[in-house]
Amino acid sequence: MAQTYLLFDFGPDEEKVQEARHKLERWKQAFRLDKKLQYKLEREQADESAPAEVEPEAESAKAGKSEKSKPSKSKSKSKTSKSESDDTANDNHGPVKLLVRLYFSGHEKLSEQRWIDRIPTEEPFKSASPKMVREDEPGFAEIIKQFDSLE
Repeated sequence: MAQTYLLFDFGPDEEKVQEARHKLERWKQAFRLDKKLQYKLEREQADESAPAEVEPEAESAKAGKSEKSKPSKSKSKSKTSKSESDDTANDNHGPVKLLVRLYFSGHEKLSEQRWIDRIPTEEPFKSASPKMVREDEPGFAEIIKQFDSLE
């Protein structure tokens, strides 16, 4: 099976990253590409983000304690503290890179080529400086290691 990786560098623009992620998810569901189209995000943390990540954990621990005593009201509190922690975490992120793996079998060459042509021309991906790496190109082994190391 042939593997092709598409690399996109979105910079600090979190909205574009989320738009691209949602678009990939829609394609996976609509065209049944579960194993054939996979993606992972690589986020480089800003230097100031380390202290900010500790504070939301403390807030969630407090919300967990109050949840035991007041179950009806604490659910809404935990949702708001969770959304606040997501907002603060998103503000502190540095550049974001999106790695997309296309994994088609040998008899699906036409489908693979269509996706290779389509993805970089769609709106959120255009401005992210797309780069394609195929199996026979140098640096392919590094991309596989990078993709596998991400969650």
